[in-house]
Amino acid sequence: MHLSRFNPVRFAHLPTPFEPLPGLTERLARPGGGGPALWIKRDDCTGLAGGGNKTRKLEYLLGDALANDADTLVTQGAVQSNHVRQTAAAAAKFGMKCEIILEERTGSQAVDYTRSGNVLLDQLLGARIRTVPGGTDMNAELAKVAAEVDDAGGRPYVIPGGGSNAIGALGYVECALELVAQANEMGLEIDRIVTATGSAGTHAGLVAGLAVMGADIPVLGVGVRAPKDAQEANVYRLARETAALLGHENRVTREMVVADCDYVGAGYGLIDQGVIDALAMIARTDGILLDPVYTGKAMKGLIAMSNAGAFDGETVVFLHTGGAQGLFGYQSEMEGKLDA
Repeated sequence: MHLSRFNPVRFAHLPTPFEPLPGLTERLARPGGGGPALWIKRDDCTGLAGGGNKTRKLEYLLGDALANDADTLVTQGAVQSNHVRQTAAAAAKFGMKCEIILEERTGSQAVDYTRSGNVLLDQLLGARIRTVPGGTDMNAELAKVAAEVDDAGGRPYVIPGGGSNAIGALGYVECALELVAQANEMGLEIDRIVTATGSAGTHAGLVAGLAVMGADIPVLGVGVRAPKDAQEANVYRLARETAALLGHENRVTREMVVADCDYVGAGYGLIDQGVIDALAMIARTDGILLDPVYTGKAMKGLIAMSNAGAFDGETVVFLHTGGAQGLFGYQSEMEGKLDA
């Protein structure tokens, strides 16, 4: 696919581990041999300030920023954003300034949510933080901050929420190549990939990458925010844009984009007992730490669908997009809800 022509800068720890989940597989097995064989792609291990999926995207986004002689990264996210934390780390690594806008999307004013977890790390990494109310037009805020940087003599590079544009999604085109190569080396046939889907870049990059290489592996995105129709439309648009960068837009078809948004719960960043139970289950079966906002909801969905027989006989890969640092922002919400 000649991804090198997009001039990514290399700092992620790749390839990330690809390993079985024997404990969870056994836990979800049902009488008569039902249930999936579960594997995990450990993109929580990408290395940048604790890792996560945004690191792959930032390799391509930073390459573009440096090619455009930028000296300041400008981005946005929710208060406990994993993307913002990794962007602040990338800026520090490359001697750049970082302006971040945090949206009070959940409405929580708990001290652990507003000051701990990723927020503490943003501060440690030296980013300049602005906080805005939930429902703010974040694209307008990005433009405003970029204009301020420009007026002050800086050279801003705006990164959308989640790093989710076609350039950022190239990181997950590369991940698709990496995962298929790892499975081939093991002689493993993957029946399905399951991942959280939010700002759409990870989901879209996987779909585009698999489509362009001709790998017939369906991707199921478990939604964390938007309704199904809106989420699928966002992923499809971005997957087509990403494939177009590679010269193969028409290889992505609408049928390739599937999201199940039945596990969002009360809203983005709002957790429930099902999420907490999913976090505890995989921690105690396989020693894996997920996050409350993305992978916790995706795992809640995977467990429920497995129990309903959706993946019987399949080899299913769960893409771990990172974010365990955000657990510390939810300590008060989880208090007393973890069974010993």
